[in-house]
Amino acid sequence: MRSSKHNRWASLILAALLALASAAAQADTLEALKAAGVVGERADGYLGAVQETIAADAMAVVTEVNAKRRAEYERIAAAHGLERTKVEALAGKKTLARTASGAWIFVERWQRKP
Repeated sequence: MRSSKHNRWASLILAALLALASAAAQADTLEALKAAGVVGERADGYLGAVQETIAADAMAVVTEVNAKRRAEYERIAAAHGLERTKVEALAGKKTLARTASGAWIFVERWQRKP
């Protein structure tokens, strides 16, 4: 019985480590895409493609990150009795403020942050 519990814990720990590694790899990929000027932050709290057409793997990163962000915005909105759009706007404002100078941002149009 102890072995069974040990195996379950080991499996859970391994799954958590793999998830963290995957998240770290995605973060590295996202930062590389931003540095290359392929994607940027939008004022609505989401990522966007700076170029009209981007590679499928880059678009997959944007789609996945935006889905996670939307889920988090919905969670926050529900927890505080707010509309999701208000949470998105606040998140966008904060994200744009944290974005490094020279990175691509979308506020009415794509531009490099001063």
